[in-house]
Amino acid sequence: MNRCSHPDHPHCTLWVMPGDDACAHGHVQPTAPPLPEPALEAPVSAPIAASAALRPHLHVSGFDPRAAGGRQVLKLELRGMPADCAAQVTLLASSRLQLENGERHGFTRTVRGEWLPVFLEFSSRGLEHGQYRIEVELFSRADTLDAAPRTWIATLLILAPRADASLGEIHQTFLATHKNVRVHADDASIARVGARLGGGRVDIDVSATNAGIAHLDLDARAGKIDLGFSSIAWDEDLLEIDVPAPAARHPCPTGAACLVSDGPGPRYLRLFALDECVLGRHEPGASDADIALMHHGAAGPEAEGLTRRISQRHALLRRGRDGYDIEDVSRYGLLVDGVWPGKHAPLALRPGMRVELTASIPGVVSLEVMALVPNGILLGRADAGIDHEAFYLMDPERAVEPGPRVTAPGWPLLFHRDGGFWHLDPLSGEATPLTPTLATEALSGWPPGARFAAQAYPEHRTGPGTPAPHAPEHAASV
Repeated sequence: MNRCSHPDHPHCTLWVMPGDDACAHGHVQPTAPPLPEPALEAPVSAPIAASAALRPHLHVSGFDPRAAGGRQVLKLELRGMPADCAAQVTLLASSRLQLENGERHGFTRTVRGEWLPVFLEFSSRGLEHGQYRIEVELFSRADTLDAAPRTWIATLLILAPRADASLGEIHQTFLATHKNVRVHADDASIARVGARLGGGRVDIDVSATNAGIAHLDLDARAGKIDLGFSSIAWDEDLLEIDVPAPAARHPCPTGAACLVSDGPGPRYLRLFALDECVLGRHEPGASDADIALMHHGAAGPEAEGLTRRISQRHALLRRGRDGYDIEDVSRYGLLVDGVWPGKHAPLALRPGMRVELTASIPGVVSLEVMALVPNGILLGRADAGIDHEAFYLMDPERAVEPGPRVTAPGWPLLFHRDGGFWHLDPLSGEATPLTPTLATEALSGWPPGARFAAQAYPEHRTGPGTPAPHAPEHAASV
């Protein structure tokens, strides 16, 4: 839509709709000259330059401020992400609003490069009317060893009005005119236009950004036409923070490993550096489960029998804002301290809690939360497999500093950085990269005769963990 461009009427301010030959005053519009043909040697990189101008942002839709106190669903779409972004992006949300289905969500990129949307449910029930923030953090973990993790943040501003407030009473800006009106609402404001149609054409451009509301009220001769927008959508820019330098290459890069010991305590301490860990049934050749579990009887692990009562994807263990959460996604259920938390209902874990897989038959697999440390969680078996294995799940690419809160009694102090696992001496603060050739006797907190393997299940060689690309060589050295 363009303004009137008749050369004899330079002061005409009427708009001309696309396809019209004259404005509302009858001023004939000049014919636009044809566009020049593009040169054959025109650069072919123009689409690339246009795509480079895209900025990472969230497209937020579905917000209705008049649904005070009720449940709402925000649809979050990830757009403009860089090409080197990981295929899985973790979203952490926090707010005084009541967030449903936990605070942790994930964006997944399809094979066509599109991102599946995330639906964030919340309620303002019982809260004072006003504006509330939803703080959003996005984490992109490196898909390759040469790539570095990246972090973005954004703040969504949500308006929670009084339960009896009308749209005009929430907050409004009145603009009254007849023709050629441009209405713009920004930053949670409301722009309202009331116009009386006395004949002719009314050109009104209405837009709303950043959770703004645009309300258009047209009063025609034959009656009233009320045009409103009940659902609001806006784009929220993502600000990248803490852009790291390219990480140094770990001498033994892997996200799943194992400490094998012939001394007292569990023989296998399985190490995982994952944002989300899947607990499931040990299945030769299957990759559904990161922590692959079997029932242990008097004679040791039993691959069949009660083990079949564990689903291939039984539970999810992932980092929350105040520790680690466990979520039941199984067919047979699980118990936490004897109580079923419900399916798809994340529950925060605390030291001493006992997790039973499954809920229908006790004693199939029992796990106990041994310790919570700033960079991870330690799980031990509380059944007949107590001397067989334990599990150390830690945050990927997160270093730690020595201190009393970091050290778990009886366990080595480990962390994950530069694509691999490290040992931290709590006294000297010296960090040592873990490799299969490392002499572990000199490291504090390690059992006598312990050795490191660069896959989670070295006893299976090609077991159910996620081995490193060079895992067979390291497994052979163990």
